[in-house]
Amino acid sequence: MNLFSVAAKNVRRNTGRTFFTVLGAAVAIITFVLLRTVLAAWNVGIEAAAKDRIGTRHKVSFVLDLPKKYIDDIRTVSGIKAATFANWFGAKDPKNPNAFFASMAVESKTFFDVYDEMKVDPAVYQKWLETKKGAIVGDVLAKQLGVKPGDRVTLSGTIYPGDWQFEVIGFYEATRKSVDRSQFIFHYDYLNDSVPPERRDRIGFVGSRIDDPTRSGDVSAAIDKKFDDNDVQTASMSEKAMGLSSMAMLSAILSALDIVSIVILLIMTLILGNTIAMGVRERTNEYGVLRAIGFRPRHIVAFILGEAVTIGILAGVVGLALAYPLVELGMGRFLEENMGAMFPYFRIEKTTMVAAVLLSVGLSVTASLIPAYQASKLKVTDALRRIA
Repeated sequence: MNLFSVAAKNVRRNTGRTFFTVLGAAVAIITFVLLRTVLAAWNVGIEAAAKDRIGTRHKVSFVLDLPKKYIDDIRTVSGIKAATFANWFGAKDPKNPNAFFASMAVESKTFFDVYDEMKVDPAVYQKWLETKKGAIVGDVLAKQLGVKPGDRVTLSGTIYPGDWQFEVIGFYEATRKSVDRSQFIFHYDYLNDSVPPERRDRIGFVGSRIDDPTRSGDVSAAIDKKFDDNDVQTASMSEKAMGLSSMAMLSAILSALDIVSIVILLIMTLILGNTIAMGVRERTNEYGVLRAIGFRPRHIVAFILGEAVTIGILAGVVGLALAYPLVELGMGRFLEENMGAMFPYFRIEKTTMVAAVLLSVGLSVTASLIPAYQASKLKVTDALRRIA
């Protein structure tokens, strides 16, 4: 037994205060973990972006479309290995119109080659190619819609109004955590043949694989140069740059989350500091007795730091124990299943868990430094005379 272990047992002397302090700090830990997980979830698409893939959209905005003929010109650019295109469809489930999921009309023969992180069984893929109204969906969306292979489903179009009939052919498998498992993929030809003539032969964006990832900037510039003199110009960039461009619109929100997470830690420090200071004041006489029988100032500091470390560990462990079911199993599963386009992967990172415990202990020790210093500087006679 040493001074730290003896000090750790002191946290049980006022179980009520210790309980509420640990609980208050645990709530701060839960909030910290939640905010850091949100930030990590926003960045997961950027971190997992394919280095050899670039995107091309309308120069003005991604909500504007491009002429379909642009895909043929893009395929002639030096450095392009493969290219595909897709249209955002904007489908809604009539049974649950508030549910949001990504629905896209894609170039059937090239889409899953360019976006190969979405794996489709060869037999399923072949059957899909042969079925004009066929659709391939993510497993999460299939559960949400309550469908299985062979089922027929009717979706309501928003960008392309009307009731659209589909047959679910099978599912795709996500091989990267950045892949939205709630996507509804169907044939562009089905869409293009069904819309009025004035809306035909328009595409939303182009995705291209390049042979040398280090030349993504040069290839992007070459694509855009092809259309400089056209009425509709393009903006091409690497997949990571495109993700960062989208994130720029949310930069203020993300910065605010960073600031809030820091404020939460400061509040946690104040909670811990108040509890530790109260405990030190209550034990002033005891510290005086210890000094009188030969304990040195560093021993008093060790007692106080031992209590602080114990409280910090308890707060960190309890906070993580509560954060896992609330943040990952609760909120995380809900967001992945209902907002997969924005949060395809919402899980607590290991680095966040380690950081939460280390910060809990570190802030607890930091909060105890002033009370520990003051207690170590007390004269024995003053300590024995003081009444808490």
